[in-house]
Amino acid sequence: MADSPNCDLKSLSPLQLFERVTEQGEKVRALKAGKAPKDEIDAAVRMLLSLKLSYKTTTGQDYQAGLPPKDLVLINNGTTKEEDEDLVDPWNVQTSNAKGVDYDKLIVRFGSSKIDTDLINRIERAIGQKPHHFLRRGIFFSHRDMDQVLDAYENKKPFYLYTGRGPSSQAMHVGHLIPFMFTKWLQEVFDVPLVIQLTDDEKYLWKDMTIEKAYEYARENAKDIIACGFDINKTFIFSDLDYLGTSAGFYKNIVKVQKHVTFNQVKGIFGFTDSDCIGKISFPAIQAAPSFSSSFPQIFNGKENIQCLIPCAIDQDPYFRMTRDVAPRIGQPKPALLHSVFFPALQGAQTKMSASDPNSSIFLTDTPKQIKTKINKHAFSGGRDTIEEHRKYGGNCDVDVSFMYLTFFLEDDDRLEQLKQAYTSGELLTGELKKVLIETMQPLVAAHQERRKQVTDEIVKQFMTPRKLAFEF
Repeated sequence: MADSPNCDLKSLSPLQLFERVTEQGEKVRALKAGKAPKDEIDAAVRMLLSLKLSYKTTTGQDYQAGLPPKDLVLINNGTTKEEDEDLVDPWNVQTSNAKGVDYDKLIVRFGSSKIDTDLINRIERAIGQKPHHFLRRGIFFSHRDMDQVLDAYENKKPFYLYTGRGPSSQAMHVGHLIPFMFTKWLQEVFDVPLVIQLTDDEKYLWKDMTIEKAYEYARENAKDIIACGFDINKTFIFSDLDYLGTSAGFYKNIVKVQKHVTFNQVKGIFGFTDSDCIGKISFPAIQAAPSFSSSFPQIFNGKENIQCLIPCAIDQDPYFRMTRDVAPRIGQPKPALLHSVFFPALQGAQTKMSASDPNSSIFLTDTPKQIKTKINKHAFSGGRDTIEEHRKYGGNCDVDVSFMYLTFFLEDDDRLEQLKQAYTSGELLTGELKKVLIETMQPLVAAHQERRKQVTDEIVKQFMTPRKLAFEF
């Protein structure tokens, strides 16, 4: 059908056009490789150019192999959402709303459950202490089967934690700390084992970097993760490039997942196309495997029935929707999840942070002076245009990035509420709010840098060595 000049291209969606261009491009290459007659090749090339023109007219974007149109988000049944809705997948987060992604809508679309007051109260009763401020403030806002995890804990049954990091750069930013800060708290209050996956293989497949560089970034990122204060006796950090080649249990689970997920399913979930390398297509099974305790026989003594709890940002949920669908078919318990909101870029919640843009966030390598300059110069303000207007009408905390950052990093609830009231009333000016953020972030980053200096290569090696942890199973 892609060859038919009579095909009504205007009736095709952007994604359908993208797939047509990809398909026709592959046909042209096949004709050339097979040394087909010139007139046949020329006709195929004309059709390809026509499709590319239609694609650009429809989307306003030039066709790029492997990059589907950005104004659509793929849902797990392969349907699409229009451009006025948020784009959320494991590689892209886009919204046109200055307040950020609409998380209530995202819960409905993804089919997860909201972390409500009842669940937070139940967690408090289970652990016997005040819940983390990330829970109290809705930073971790959604879950899957957290009630089952609490059932297990209350009945003295074990579970374990799994989270991860895609090492795409040497320097991590403060937003990368969020899942690790929360995971450390979960590990401490529930006293459970933790595995941390460094997906250096994923970054090699997706990014323009060598496999050696991906592995180097994994080791460097491990130092920042360890500097969060994880207990070496209860935590196993692993690089996919290292561990996959040494663990038969891990590889067996990968193969089991691969057998039970079709190409059509991963295309629908992740938006893969026929032009994507087979490494991308098979990667979701690698991220799924740590959800099963049998992937770590040295920790769990070969037991396969221990449930996993995964704290992560909600953009990673597609991987684990797939995992939860597969788990019963391979005789494994479904992993439970706790989802966090996205950490905003300094330029605003509708802007994507980028490791290539040093001004998009505060990095863990920044000096106190750099932190001050970035916040003063780049942090998006919810204040008014003039001091007079601000005093009269007040600021908007919903879009003010300094206040958003304080929501993550200022632990004092009363102090945060005072700042909110003062800023909203106009009593507190934007510059004064930024000063509070600067005074919060400078010591936080400096303390992290000091802890990281203590993390030697030998300590990294100990964390990343497959071994028994301080638990009996």
